[in-house]
Amino acid sequence: QVQLVESGGGLVQAGGSLRLSCAASGRTFSTYAMGWFRQAPGKEREFVAAISWPGGSTNYADSTKGRFTISRDNANIRVYLQMTGLKPEDTGVYFCAAARAVNVLVRGAGSAWGQGTQVTVSS
Repeated sequence: QVQLVESGGGLVQAGGSLRLSCAASGRTFSTYAMGWFRQAPGKEREFVAAISWPGGSTNYADSTKGRFTISRDNANIRVYLQMTGLKPEDTGVYFCAAARAVNVLVRGAGSAWGQGTQVTVSS
């Protein structure tokens, strides 16, 4: 069974940085586009960033451009989200997702989802 497992969340002050990691199991997803989403309390899940296979194309939400960087390690089927300049409005549960293409992720869909990791940014 394919699984996506996120790690790296935590509590950080505004202006700080965090690096999220997502490990995927299962050869099927080794060539998939991968992405990150987040969900704040009382809000719908929103797209954060996505990266194509093998990694030549990235896409970011307007709210994260210039502050977040998505990358992937194809040999180990991992995807990372480096977050800098964090703001209180970045608080939420961050989910990793995989899909056949970046545009699928941008539309909010995915073939597999992780359980999420909590990111809390204090002001």
